[in-house]
Amino acid sequence: MMLALLPLLLLIAALGSVIFYQRASNELSRVLAVGMGAVCLIWGFAIAHWSIHLLCLILLLQYKKLLVLFSPNSVRVEPLKIQK
Repeated sequence: MMLALLPLLLLIAALGSVIFYQRASNELSRVLAVGMGAVCLIWGFAIAHWSIHLLCLILLLQYKKLLVLFSPNSVRVEPLKIQK
């Protein structure tokens, strides 16, 4: 059970470091986030099951939607209120 969970945790850590990289302003923090993301991705893919590879492929195909979702300048649209 733990062996199947470890690649998912590494993938989540890599995605978290990408988000941290986008939001960090200090250069040292950004370099550490890139390093952690690269190590987690390489190590995670090396020990991952084929289903994890398939999940990553689906995420990669949805890359443009993920960029909009995690962009720091995303604008939230609220529904219009109709006055009578």
